[in-house]
Amino acid sequence: MNNFTIFATLTASLIVIMVAACSAFVLYYIKDSTLRVWMPRLVAGAVGVLLGDAFLHLLPDAMASSESASTVLIWTLTGILCFYGIEQCLHWRHDHSMAIPTVNACKPAPFAKMNLLGDGIHNFVDGVLIAGSFLADPVLGVTTTAAIIMHEIPQEISDIAVLIQGGFTKRQAVIANVLCASACIAGAMTTLLAAHVITLSLSALLAITAGGFIYIATTDLIPLLRQSRMQLTLPMHVAATAAGVISMQAILWLEPFID
Repeated sequence: MNNFTIFATLTASLIVIMVAACSAFVLYYIKDSTLRVWMPRLVAGAVGVLLGDAFLHLLPDAMASSESASTVLIWTLTGILCFYGIEQCLHWRHDHSMAIPTVNACKPAPFAKMNLLGDGIHNFVDGVLIAGSFLADPVLGVTTTAAIIMHEIPQEISDIAVLIQGGFTKRQAVIANVLCASACIAGAMTTLLAAHVITLSLSALLAITAGGFIYIATTDLIPLLRQSRMQLTLPMHVAATAAGVISMQAILWLEPFID
């Protein structure tokens, strides 16, 4: 691990935090009708980016650095099960309403506090994924950061909606969400420090990351697109998802020039 890896990892983590903060503030300036139009497209695009990064970047790199393809698949399954276990333990789901709800004047509800806890852990894991990817390869770090940013935008907006529904004011919800996003730095730093103490299996880490992305895309985001309130036609759904996949493939085409 060199200074460039540390700098790139911390920079990518800060970018993710900034995107989360900007996504939170968007509720102040964008009309509900505009959000309803663009949210389905953002979610569908995020599905394509996550799956594209997993199958076009992470898994091929994991298999290239491993002697056994079956071992990579076992670690991928481990990643899927780990994310499933985290969600089940926290009773945390992403099937939040995409519409901005009315403010509840009551005391913050338990589900809102639970959402904050889940969001903090999720952002910590994002930091781990970013650091692990940059430790493997700088280009892979960039693609993983892009994938995280793409699913961070709709997630953060929906999380703000949940907090407001749970009794937070808009100001409180934005501040709390930005503080949770800062856990990304903690996850990245923890991974970089761990790399100094133990030898991390990069193929395993990449496979677990791929498993996490597959889980997020298939169990959290795709069910959102099935909700009637998303109002996304099949051609638009396919086009937005394909655009996400193509963006990941485009990085592979540009990789020789980046290197």
